[in-house]
Amino acid sequence: MNVCDFGAVLKQLRKSHNLTQEELGLRIGLSKAVVSKYENGMGYPTFDMLIQIADYFGVTTDYLLGVAKNKTIDVSSLNETQIETVQRVIAEFNRDNNR
Repeated sequence: MNVCDFGAVLKQLRKSHNLTQEELGLRIGLSKAVVSKYENGMGYPTFDMLIQIADYFGVTTDYLLGVAKNKTIDVSSLNETQIETVQRVIAEFNRDNNR
């Protein structure tokens, strides 16, 4: 496991959700400075905070730590038709990316 991946993964997730460091900090109860330290590898979250960050972004702690490269998607609130639509869209993206 490369814990150094945590900062890069956090930054990628934050940017993909169009959040500034300050906005992310406000949403999960951290200062902008702490988010910056995490992203730059100058600090690491507690286990509880790691879980909170994973929950916020809908990913596993393994994904945040660079152990698992696959993201998970929480579809528990979707109906069957919506789940099928999400699966089709993901399959189409995978086909496009493998061309």
